Amino acid sequence: MESIIHSLRDITIRSISVSEMNNNVYLLTSKASGAQLLIDAADDLPAIQAMLADSAADTTAEPRLVQIATTHQHWDHVRALPGLVKATGARTSAGADDAPELPVPVDVVLDHGDVSTFDGIEVTAVHLRGHTPGSIAFVYEDPEGPAHIFSGDSLFPGGVGNTGNDPVRFTSLLDDVTERLFEAYPDDTVVHPGHGAPTTLGAERPHLAEWRARGW
Repeated sequence: MESIIHSLRDITIRSISVSEMNNNVYLLTSKASGAQLLIDAADDLPAIQAMLADSAADTTAEPRLVQIATTHQHWDHVRALPGLVKATGARTSAGADDAPELPVPVDVVLDHGDVSTFDGIEVTAVHLRGHTPGSIAFVYEDPEGPAHIFSGDSLFPGGVGNTGNDPVRFTSLLDDVTERLFEAYPDDTVVHPGHGAPTTLGAERPHLAEWRARGW
């Protein structure tokens, strides 16, 4: 399975789509140290392991998976998580309110604004309440280019994630996405969602009022 690759100054971002639900799995590799952060071990452990093997080309050091981060608790985002933890011994992280529901123990429980550093990779946890109670977006700020948001199922091209037709959950999610993403990062910021194609905050920003009016 071929990876989509973004080569930034300090890191390489790879992604593959797995399963019948087209879940995106993201791998961030530090070019200098080889440290790696994988976001959402969704499914298809062999495909994820192949991406890890291919990532040896992304660093001058020995690649090593340091942590597996999970954006949220839903089953389609964690099917390969137990197998990947067993195969690699990597530590795990997830949002505080979703961590108890994951199929493996969570080593690093994340709250809003927590910054995780992995020998050349620094990501900020952004808590987005609504799709699940503990959904986390992970933000990498490139020193020489746009920021990259790994939004899980909280933000997609065309709208926020599913909130079960619950107006309270929808308002919570849209409020958080507006305040914590759109008001915090510029238009060129790249959004890498849990399913489907990437977008930018600038492409989505004009539609925020429309989303609020339609209620989903």
